[in-house]
Amino acid sequence: MSVGHGSVRRVTVVGEDVLSRPCREVTNFGSPELSTLIDDMFVTMYVAEGAGLAANQIGVDLRLFVYDCPDDDGVRHVGHIVNPVLDQPEPGSRRLVEEFEGCLSVPGAVMQVPRVDRTVVRGFDKDGHPLVIEGAGYFARCLQHESDHLIGHTYLDRLSKRDRKDALRQMADRREEVFAQRVVRAAELGRSVRRPG
Repeated sequence: MSVGHGSVRRVTVVGEDVLSRPCREVTNFGSPELSTLIDDMFVTMYVAEGAGLAANQIGVDLRLFVYDCPDDDGVRHVGHIVNPVLDQPEPGSRRLVEEFEGCLSVPGAVMQVPRVDRTVVRGFDKDGHPLVIEGAGYFARCLQHESDHLIGHTYLDRLSKRDRKDALRQMADRREEVFAQRVVRAAELGRSVRRPG
């Protein structure tokens, strides 16, 4: 798999302030800085073996996420979206599905999270051209998960108090193993990654 020219960034972990506040609108469309950020996000996502990554997950509080995610039919969706807005479904128009979900910023934890089975996200590409992305099944879940990040939420915010405690316990048990795997994967791709300090 080609991972482009980006640099691996440190993935933020739940509890860090940047993950719990709404991100700022992107205004520098077409800039080298925005292109570099997107390249870095893709490489970081691949090293962490994620299906999506929001900018605040590498400490940048901008409304932007990248994804490389299959849908339920096995079709691969790869791209980025800037200043995304999720369409709000009409009541009763979409099915709520509970499936297991993880998060690169909650390393090692997997919990069942309810999400609607179809969604539409509207935003822009890095050059400011309008984008409309429609997702079903797992890809819809990914789009909702990443959109949540940009308003300062993680999937933990959708869990009961008890399930949230369970997820944090899973993270405490497994995070060091996950961080070690990311370092190994980065080395395999010829990159280095800073360990969270």
